[in-house]
Amino acid sequence: QVQLVESGGGLVQAGGSLRLSCAASGVIFSSDDMGWYRQAPGSQRELVAVSSSSSTNYADSVKGRFTISRDNAKNTVYLQMNSLRSEDTGVYYCNARRVRGSITYNTWGQGTQVTVSP
Repeated sequence: QVQLVESGGGLVQAGGSLRLSCAASGVIFSSDDMGWYRQAPGSQRELVAVSSSSSTNYADSVKGRFTISRDNAKNTVYLQMNSLRSEDTGVYYCNARRVRGSITYNTWGQGTQVTVSP
C-alpha cells in the first residue's frame, strides 16, 4: 500500500519561495504519476503540477514559477515554488497513482498548508 507524507509548507511573503517534498512508501514505479494539487478555502481541489513517465504538466497559473521534480531512487517528488503570490495560498496535496497494469492505485497525502502574505 502506497502512503505519502508531505512537508515543507509554511508562511511566506509574496515574492518568496518554498519547496515542498512528498515522500512515498510502498511500491512505486518510475512510470507512476506523481503530482501536486492544491485547495484554497471555498474552492475545489485543482491540479498544480504532475510528473509522469513521459512528461510534466503545469497549471497555467504556475507555469514559469513552479517546478516539479522527482527522485525515483528516494520515491520522492518535490515542488519548488518561486515568486509566490497570495493566490497560491491553500492546502497542497501530494498525489501518486498508477492507472495501468494489474495493480492500480490512487493515493493522497494528508496535505501541507502554504500561506502567502501580501
